[in-house]
Amino acid sequence: MGIVAIVGRPNVGKSTLFNRLVGMRQAIVDESAGVTRDRHYGRCEWCGREFSVIDTGGYALRSDDVFESEIRKQVLLAIDEADVILFMVDTTTGITDQCQTIADILRRSGKKTLVVANKVDNNAQMFGVHEFHALGLGDPFAVSSVSGSGTGDLLDEVLRLLPATPAVTDERPAIPRLAIVGRPNVGKSSLTNALLGAERNIVTPLAGTTRDAVSTLYNKFGHEFMLIDTAGLRKKNKVHDDLEFYSVMRSVRAIEHADVCILMLEAEKGVEAQDLSIFNLIIRNKKGCVIVVNKWDLVVKETNTMKAFRTEILRRLAPFTDVPVIFTSALHKQRIFDVLEASAQVQHNRSQRIPTSQLNEVMLAEIADCPPPSIKGKFIKIKYITQLSSPSPCFAFFCNLPQYVREDYKRFLENKLRKHFPLTGCPIQVFLRRK
Repeated sequence: MGIVAIVGRPNVGKSTLFNRLVGMRQAIVDESAGVTRDRHYGRCEWCGREFSVIDTGGYALRSDDVFESEIRKQVLLAIDEADVILFMVDTTTGITDQCQTIADILRRSGKKTLVVANKVDNNAQMFGVHEFHALGLGDPFAVSSVSGSGTGDLLDEVLRLLPATPAVTDERPAIPRLAIVGRPNVGKSSLTNALLGAERNIVTPLAGTTRDAVSTLYNKFGHEFMLIDTAGLRKKNKVHDDLEFYSVMRSVRAIEHADVCILMLEAEKGVEAQDLSIFNLIIRNKKGCVIVVNKWDLVVKETNTMKAFRTEILRRLAPFTDVPVIFTSALHKQRIFDVLEASAQVQHNRSQRIPTSQLNEVMLAEIADCPPPSIKGKFIKIKYITQLSSPSPCFAFFCNLPQYVREDYKRFLENKLRKHFPLTGCPIQVFLRRK
């Protein structure tokens, strides 16, 4: 999984390109300079491959923006973290002193850099693109962020430059990677220490104590994992410190490289908006998930407190509710090994291969009982099912008219798969293909 950073001086169209790459209006776009101050993170998919995209603020010197120095710091941090840099320039203004300054920084960084000449909205502006050869960073790509012209060729080159496989930091790549994630101060390091039986990571009452993703080999009681303790993920508008920005980036990368993620919640606070954001990040990355409610010893309990709490958590997580929920106290080591058992089961569910014959025997009977609804007088016949070769469970349903199968019927197929096969904790992808 690679990271692509978009950098440039203010008001060259960085956020417009970012929104186009991620497929949504995630970053604010305005004609005035300096609108973007914080980093925006998104995911782009092109030709079957995904990568992360960072939108940065405009790099400026001697501007009127009071946030100028902080923006410059975050731009440099993004350059340091990224695998590929998209250096955006404006064909309507040409090369400026700020462009030269940024080009010098990029040359010294040694990072793979693509010059993106933006605002090429018509053929007459194509002549201005050649001016940017003078930056010494290779042939510029002529694009229009507003219309999308030229972005296909740009993305093809980005995929060519990105690493084919993510870098593996440990020496045992075959061992399942178990990332412990959540908001700050929910007890991630305490759980890691409790599982390892040693004070492996520093634990304090202060949020933000852990600043890096720390990997440790766990090999006890018949389980073997690479445990990854991560920094707490706060809302983006709460992240101001440079070190915390690094921590967030490493936590996101830990999720992207993990096999199973343990999402820790705080019992007294329940499910908050940031917990849902982290959960959605895990699901978008197609990782296995186990929900752990920590500090359960601090909750005043009644007869059905745990049952009611679990029901409320799953209600907030809907529509993906087939996920284990475990109530623990890392401080008192209550049910901490249940977390490992559940994680091992989710990893097994995620990596299993269901025989094609068994899939067809079970699912074709379910489809016969409840076939896809006809659309415009056309009858859809699903004839064959198989599991695709992929890290997470993906199933292909072959039929005569896949374009007419509605999303609600895809959810029906997913629910039937979960009913008949052990897929708890695993996001499922259902594809309809022409027979």
